[in-house]
Amino acid sequence: MKNIFIVGMGLIGGSLSLALKKDESVQLIGFDISEQEMNLAHQLGVIDQKAASIEAGAKLADLIILATPVGVTTEIIERLSTITLKDNVIITDVGSTKQTIVEKARALLPNYCFIGGHPMAGSHKTGVTAAQAHLFENAFYLLTPIHASRDQLIMLKNMLKSTNAQFIELDAQRHDRLVGVVSHFPHIVAAGLVHQLEKMEADDAQVTALAAGGFKDITRIASASPVMWRDILLHNKDEMIRLIDNWQQDMNDVRQFVENEDHEQIYRFFAQARQFREGLPQKSRGAIPAFYDLYVDVPDHLGVVSDVTYVLAENKIHLTNIRILEAREDIMGVLRLSFRSETDREQAKQVLIERHYTIYEQS
Repeated sequence: MKNIFIVGMGLIGGSLSLALKKDESVQLIGFDISEQEMNLAHQLGVIDQKAASIEAGAKLADLIILATPVGVTTEIIERLSTITLKDNVIITDVGSTKQTIVEKARALLPNYCFIGGHPMAGSHKTGVTAAQAHLFENAFYLLTPIHASRDQLIMLKNMLKSTNAQFIELDAQRHDRLVGVVSHFPHIVAAGLVHQLEKMEADDAQVTALAAGGFKDITRIASASPVMWRDILLHNKDEMIRLIDNWQQDMNDVRQFVENEDHEQIYRFFAQARQFREGLPQKSRGAIPAFYDLYVDVPDHLGVVSDVTYVLAENKIHLTNIRILEAREDIMGVLRLSFRSETDREQAKQVLIERHYTIYEQS
């Protein structure tokens, strides 16, 4: 029986635990700074056993997973460096930035196997109650090994294979550069757009009503945890500054195109973006959690929501959110249905079409 110790009983830690529990040869031990969250994880069967402390759980572990914010992870690495662990223990994390964590582990844990990790999956919801065993299916799981042999890397992949994720190995610097542009920086842009809307609301309150459509969709990620994103940006500081500088130059160029009424350059700006975006992978799960939405075009009348939800419940399709759209900007459907996976969305699409509902998707 192998002991897996997970520090952090949030969405990611809880989902990893549920996925790893598929292997009956492992014992899941959990710890969280919040005793309430740790007790809840135990009551829900997310973990098999509660640890009295990080030290107590770490001493028993064959695999230690640090499912905590980046700043907390570096602090825990310092604590682990003062503990006598099993000689063959593998230590990993789930942080969205890697250079700070890897440098800390290289300096403080030279005698232990440390393999940085970043499962690129998430959800609209947080906390252990939102944990799902299938959260990482087909998602990219990035690994940044140090102090690790090829055999140890294979061992970690085997222990994580029940996540059904796709493993990619790369160094910490490249990780932070790539994830910075596809995840970290877009969160800055989304938050910036929301701030711009807030400033305009001071002059004209009606603008928020108009933002109920596509604007809310493209800024969804601005609802993420401020604490988490503060830490991520500060731990990927150099890359963020570079991307912000590049973005400002791009916006200065666009400003010049508009000021000069340069029809050709304005057209090219949008045409090139459209062409590149349409060439992106359609099915792959990337750095930002995907939203598996369907739009249903139905009359806006009493009982329509219960009609649709009955069809889905009848076919045992899990619906995570349903919203009645006040404005039909760029889309025909009056109902937006959100699902937890591509599979659920496809099943919902089929059964609703069979019931003669008109369905739309956005790519």
